[in-house]
Amino acid sequence: MAFLALFLIVFLFSGIASPSFAASSSHPTWWQIQSIDTMKYSRDLAREKSKDSGFDSVIDTQVKNIAAAGTTHIALATPYDEEFIPYLKRWVNTARKYQLNVWFRGNFSGWEGWFGYPPLSAADHTAKISQFIIQNPDLFADGDVFSSCPECENGGPGDPRRTGQVDRFRRFLISEYQSSLSAFSRIHKKVILVNSTNGDVAKLVFDPDTSSQLGSLIGIDHYVKSPDSLSRDIARIAKQSKSRVVLGEFGAPIPDIHGRLTPKEQSVWLDKVLKNLIPMPDLAGLNYWTNTGSSTQLWTESGEPEPAVDVLTSYYFPSTSTGQVIDEFGSPISSAHIVTPLKSVSADADGHFQIPLMPDQSAKAEISAQGYFAREYNLYSSNDITQIVLKKASPGIIYNLKYLIFRLLGYKIYS
Repeated sequence: MAFLALFLIVFLFSGIASPSFAASSSHPTWWQIQSIDTMKYSRDLAREKSKDSGFDSVIDTQVKNIAAAGTTHIALATPYDEEFIPYLKRWVNTARKYQLNVWFRGNFSGWEGWFGYPPLSAADHTAKISQFIIQNPDLFADGDVFSSCPECENGGPGDPRRTGQVDRFRRFLISEYQSSLSAFSRIHKKVILVNSTNGDVAKLVFDPDTSSQLGSLIGIDHYVKSPDSLSRDIARIAKQSKSRVVLGEFGAPIPDIHGRLTPKEQSVWLDKVLKNLIPMPDLAGLNYWTNTGSSTQLWTESGEPEPAVDVLTSYYFPSTSTGQVIDEFGSPISSAHIVTPLKSVSADADGHFQIPLMPDQSAKAEISAQGYFAREYNLYSSNDITQIVLKKASPGIIYNLKYLIFRLLGYKIYS
């Protein structure tokens, strides 16, 4: 009998531990890819600054600012030609310094006629892209994004709206994807592939069959006047293609589209856009164009932030609600799900979770786990870790006995 009693005590108390208060080390985000583009400096000055070592301080400042805005990626538009690889490496190395992944949004210069390079055929372009990846494995890291031709209609087979050769354009996109996929497999890097078109071309070419052969992840570069129009167009393209969408370029003001917005008006426009995009489950990521040097810039060329920087940061680095899901005995429930109208996450092995909140808002969440009663909880932003207790739905004899012993021995029962 003594042995049986000892066995029961060990069995009943084996899972008991004081609730842990370690929070998740990674900050939750609304989107898998959160990027800011540097085209005006990483591409346009690629030849001019290629030998200027003093320009490294400019690169460092820009990358540091972009990282501080809550980005996961920095978009670099440096050409892939051999001439520009040392310049590209300077940007990539700085991105790694600030723990950023890179979205490679360059191209071979001959594709669109940059820097006086001779034109490239579609076949030559595909072959050169594969060669570039294989010969430069140290440029890439797991989690990077790679575009072999942003707005692919600007070169090679041409714009299918004008040529009428929609199927040819689709075949080119698929060939580029497959060739790049094979090259990254050879260098053992897990890189996300996204070749983009502008929004109107996307509506023409991205049918379900084509999109499925592009990994069911498609890119669009899209500038429209209305924030509502932008979200409607993304939803339409995602639905027609049966794919997730990455917004490769967006921003304001483009004078021909938005007129001349004041910095305050730019920030209001951006806030409306991002608020519309959060509830869209088919939007995998976005890249704001550009950081500086354009009408849509977030920082002045002297490095001063525009009001839009604070807006973008509030969405890219959102406030969060942090909690731990436990049972009545204080043991973590690792299988718990935390579901809000905008985001769902699962608790880790210690029952911890972090979930983003809309700027200046709380959210109601349903906390659930198999075998437990679900409960509704009001999430809020705090530095404290909130403990959320779930009660057993069908407590058996062992559970009830454990509960009774806890009460008799004066152990805490959580509620």
